[in-house]
Amino acid sequence: MQIRNALPPWEFLLSASRNSLQSYELSRLGHAANLRKEVAPMLDQWVEEIAAAMLARGVMEHREREIAAASDRDHASQSEERGTASDNFFPNSAPSNHTSRTAT
Repeated sequence: MQIRNALPPWEFLLSASRNSLQSYELSRLGHAANLRKEVAPMLDQWVEEIAAAMLARGVMEHREREIAAASDRDHASQSEERGTASDNFFPNSAPSNHTSRTAT
């Protein structure tokens, strides 16, 4: 595909007859239609390639979120297994039942 100068031929356009201008218009429209036929398949392929790349990015980010969530769950379960600070002082004692004793 050859790239042409986009500047219109002003001298020709200003001095041409109506028939010449109509012919010039039709030739430019025909050329534009041919370019569109060449560009459309490339544009479709470009869109498909971008969509495939975006899909891959989405899968990578999803996997990263799953790994981070699993890591968070592991850390949470490890901290639950450790217990509280008071468990370190009295490791073998049963949890206290804070009930008030009343004299009878």
